[in-house]
Amino acid sequence: MNSVIQSTIQQLQDIQSGKPWVGSSYASMLTKINERNAFIRPHRDLLSVAEILSHLTLWRQECVLKINTGQGSKTTDSEENWLSNEQLQPMGWQHVLIEYDKTLTDLVGLLNNKNDDFLDETYFDTDFNAVYPYRFVIEGMLHHDLYHLGQLGIVIKFLKATKSIN
Repeated sequence: MNSVIQSTIQQLQDIQSGKPWVGSSYASMLTKINERNAFIRPHRDLLSVAEILSHLTLWRQECVLKINTGQGSKTTDSEENWLSNEQLQPMGWQHVLIEYDKTLTDLVGLLNNKNDDFLDETYFDTDFNAVYPYRFVIEGMLHHDLYHLGQLGIVIKFLKATKSIN
């Protein structure tokens, strides 16, 4: 039985491209973003859309690694945790977006093959330096996506205010 995992997958997909209760999904927000405005920091205290998506990509890749191997490799202090616009721009907006989308596909593909008992199996979390049930990292991905969805909304609001988005 994997009804909990299927519910989690549905929530991850709704946040990305459905109609979540909180309002906009990533997909609906990202329709406003292009190569010209993806790397703009609309305020000195805000990140760019590309920086946020790159950060989300890293942690989804880490979640996939943890599921596949039982251990991650990154911590919040890892250089890759927050790549700068200067590091991301040479890759291009389409690359950042494709890699971001790919990580959701990879995560959902892995979870689809698991049953709910898997959530109670354990892995070693390099960031927290302890053993946790997989439920911790998988629910953490939901929380992380929601947190940064709100952050993305603020960045896009500022981009509109600075006329970087019509």
